[in-house]
Amino acid sequence: MSEDRDTKECRGSGDECGRGVTRRQFLASLGIGAIAIAAPDNPVVEKEASAAVIKSGEALEITLKINDHAHHLLVEPRWSLLHVLREEIGFTGTKVGCERGECGACTVLIDNIPRYACMTLAVEAEGMEVTTVEGLMHGENLGVVQRAFVEHDALQCGYCTPGQIMAVEGLLRKTPDPSFDEIRNGVSGNLCRCGAYVNIFKAAKRAGELKRGGVS
Repeated sequence: MSEDRDTKECRGSGDECGRGVTRRQFLASLGIGAIAIAAPDNPVVEKEASAAVIKSGEALEITLKINDHAHHLLVEPRWSLLHVLREEIGFTGTKVGCERGECGACTVLIDNIPRYACMTLAVEAEGMEVTTVEGLMHGENLGVVQRAFVEHDALQCGYCTPGQIMAVEGLLRKTPDPSFDEIRNGVSGNLCRCGAYVNIFKAAKRAGELKRGGVS
C-alpha cells in the first residue's frame, strides 16, 4: 500500500509527526487565514478603505471657463460639475434631477456638446468651454431658444426646461436646420414629466429658423 507524501516526509523527524498536522494541512490552514484577512467584512480592511476615502477628499485648485468667464476654484476630486455650478458658483439654472444620467435636467454644453453635469466631474471640465442656460441670455433678455420655448409654450412645470433648452441649443450649433427626426433624437436624452414634447419639437424648429435668419 503506497504512503502519501506527507507521511514519508514525516518519518525520521522525531516528535513532529506526533503533532497530528501534516505540511499539507498546515498550508491549507494558511490559505484559510488569508481568505479571512481579505474578507470584505474584516474590520482591518474596512478601516484601511475608510482612511483611503478620507484622503481622496483633498481639495484641488482648478480653473473652469463658464459662460466666457474664468472661475478659480478649490474642489474635491469627487465633486460633480453639477454640484460646483450650483453650490460653489451659483448657476442654479442647471437643475438637479435624477443625478444618475437619466433625466437630462442638468444638461449643459461642454465645448458645444450637450453633457449631463451630474455625470461629469468638475475636474474633467477644466480647459473646456462650459455653457449653462444663463449663458444663452443677453443681459436680461432671453436667448433665441429660450424665446422660442416661450413662443410655443414648450413648458409646463418648467423643471426640465433648462436642460431641454441646452439640448436644443447644442443640436442647433451642430445642425442649424434639423429635421423632425433629428430634433426628436437631439432631445431624446431629456425627459419631460409633463409630456410637452410636441411643443418642444415646435420650439426647436422655430429656434432654428430664427438663428438661420440672423436673430441672436
